[in-house]
Amino acid sequence: MDQIYIPKNRSGFETGNYVLVKPLAQNEISGRDIEKPFIYGVSKISPIKIEIIKSIFSLINKNFCPDNVIITGSFLEEGFKFNDIDILIVDEKKQDYKELKHVLEEKIGINIHILSLTSSELREGVSSDPLYENMLSKFISCKRIILNIKRKILPKLLDLHLLKSKSIIDNFDILNGSEKYYLTKNMIAISLFIESKKVSNESINKEIKNKLKVEADDIKKNMIDKESFLRWYTKEYSRVFTMILHMIKKKENKDGPK
Repeated sequence: MDQIYIPKNRSGFETGNYVLVKPLAQNEISGRDIEKPFIYGVSKISPIKIEIIKSIFSLINKNFCPDNVIITGSFLEEGFKFNDIDILIVDEKKQDYKELKHVLEEKIGINIHILSLTSSELREGVSSDPLYENMLSKFISCKRIILNIKRKILPKLLDLHLLKSKSIIDNFDILNGSEKYYLTKNMIAISLFIESKKVSNESINKEIKNKLKVEADDIKKNMIDKESFLRWYTKEYSRVFTMILHMIKKKENKDGPK
């Protein structure tokens, strides 16, 4: 029997659906949009999400024609536990996308976050910012992307990023679960980045459990014991800060006095 292979991440039907396979005439092929989204790091995604992504790509490309459009974030995780869709628009022309957010939200009915940047800004962000690397560890783009980028450790920039995470120690009681998770994620991502480890949601959540003795989902739900959490968190924050401080001093000694 002849076999026909279908991509795992396919849209329009689920596993087990019956389909009719037949050749298409040339006039049926012409004008069809045969370009498929480029999927990276996503093992499984529901057909309805693929349709939403295609709709986003179509609307943006029809009205703006940017160099590329990238979908990232929790929308790509299995299930439907997401609050918004994160969109990166790679565009050398730096167009105005202020109205696009409202148009997409009205059409799709989901909160939209849009970040516009050039290709050089994207490469620089992925090479030097742990959260950018985390963001691009899993994505679906309109066009194929090759991210063969070496990490660039900028100690002072990491120190600035880490400072944001200190607010958990000072403002634990007034932060909600999502805010606590974001700041915790930021600190752990910096730690993994410095230690040359993979920065992804999976590796971050695993490290949270190992270093802070708590599940990531419990932080998101704001269901953590303050005293226990802050004891481990303060210890880890101090460790990461010390690593960065050591790198700053080492670089200053190497460069010499200005």
